[in-house]
Amino acid sequence: MYGNVQTPALITAKMAKAKKEVVVLPENEAMEKLLQESAIPPVGGDTIEGPVVYIGSGKVYIDLAPFGTGIIYGREYLSARDVLRKVALGDTVSAKVIGSYSKEGYIELSLKEARQAMIWSDAERAIAGGTVFELPVKDANKGGLIIQWQGIQGFLPASQLKPEHYPRVKEGDKQLILDELKKFIGQNLSVSIITADPREGKLIFSERGGAKENKGALADRYAVGDVVEGMVTGIVDFGIFVKIEEGLEGLVHISEIDWGLVEDPRLFAKVNEPIKVRVIDIKDGKISLSLKQMSEDPWVSAAKKYSKDDTVEAAVIKYNKYGALASIEEGVAGLVHVSEFESEAKLREALSLGKTYKFKISLFEPKDHRMTLSLNK
Repeated sequence: MYGNVQTPALITAKMAKAKKEVVVLPENEAMEKLLQESAIPPVGGDTIEGPVVYIGSGKVYIDLAPFGTGIIYGREYLSARDVLRKVALGDTVSAKVIGSYSKEGYIELSLKEARQAMIWSDAERAIAGGTVFELPVKDANKGGLIIQWQGIQGFLPASQLKPEHYPRVKEGDKQLILDELKKFIGQNLSVSIITADPREGKLIFSERGGAKENKGALADRYAVGDVVEGMVTGIVDFGIFVKIEEGLEGLVHISEIDWGLVEDPRLFAKVNEPIKVRVIDIKDGKISLSLKQMSEDPWVSAAKKYSKDDTVEAAVIKYNKYGALASIEEGVAGLVHVSEFESEAKLREALSLGKTYKFKISLFEPKDHRMTLSLNK
C-alpha cells in the first residue's frame, strides 16, 4: 500500500550501515559530535517535525534524528487517522511530544495535539492580520451565535454583531432575543477573530471588525452638519438606529431625539419608516445623528423672552436625584433643587408631577441650556 515498507529494525540497520559508509573528515567529526551533544532532547509538550520513515498497521514512525524515532499509535493514531491515511513515506510531519521514550525506545507523539497547537497559532496570526473569514452559524444561545472554525467551536457575542444584525427587541426580552438570533443559523457571516485563548479553549469572533474599513469609507462621504434621510431600523431605550445607506447605520441618542424630555424613544419614530436627521459627529466609521436639531432650538427664543430673577409659571415634568424638573415652555426646563426643601419627601409633597407653579428664575444660561428655578413661597 505504501510502496517499499521497511521495518523499524531494517531502518535502524540501514541507518547504521549508512553511518559507517560515510567518510567524515577529522575537522568535521568534532563539529558533528559537538552539535549532537549540544542539542536538547524533546520533552512533553514540544512540537517537533521529521520525515515519515515507516507506515504500519495503526502505526506511523517518524525520524527525529539525532534523538531517535517517534511513533504515533494507539488512541493517537485513531484520533488522527483521517490525516494519516494521506501521509506517504518521506513526508515531513509535525507532531507533539506526549510521552518520553517507550519500552521499545520510541518517542510517543500526537498529531492531533500538534494540529490543535498549529490552529491556535493560526488564530493568533489571524488576529494580528485582521483576517476576515466567511463562516456558517452553527447554533445560537441567548448571548450570541456559535461558529466553528478549523474544528474549534467559537462564539460570536450579540454585542459584536453588525448594528443591522443586532436583535432589537422590546424591553430586552431574552427569549425574543434568542428567537431573533436563531434566524442566523445556517447563514454565512463575515467575521474576524478577536480573542484566542488555547488554555481555556476560548475563541471569540466579531462581525464588526470585518466591516470596519468599509464602514469608515462609507462614513467619509458625509460631514458634520449634513442632513440625511434614512430608514429607522430599530428603537431601543437609549435611542433610534437609522440606516443611512447599505452598510452604514447611525444612532440618534435619546438626548438628541427632542429638545424636551424624552422618556420613551418609541413615541418619536417607528421601525421601517423614513426619517430625516442631521449628522452631528463622525468618529472611527461611526456616525452620530440628531433628530432634535432638525427643528429650531427653543432656548434661542427663550433667551429673548426670559431673564434671571423673572417670575414664571412652570409645570413639574420629572423628579430626579437632584430635585425636580419644571418646564416653562416646550423644550425649556429648569431644575428645582432639593436643597430648597427639608428632604426629598417634602419636595414631592410641595411639587406634584403635572401641576403648574410659580417660580423665580435664579440662574439662566440659555446658550448652555441651563436654568435653575426657586419656588415662590
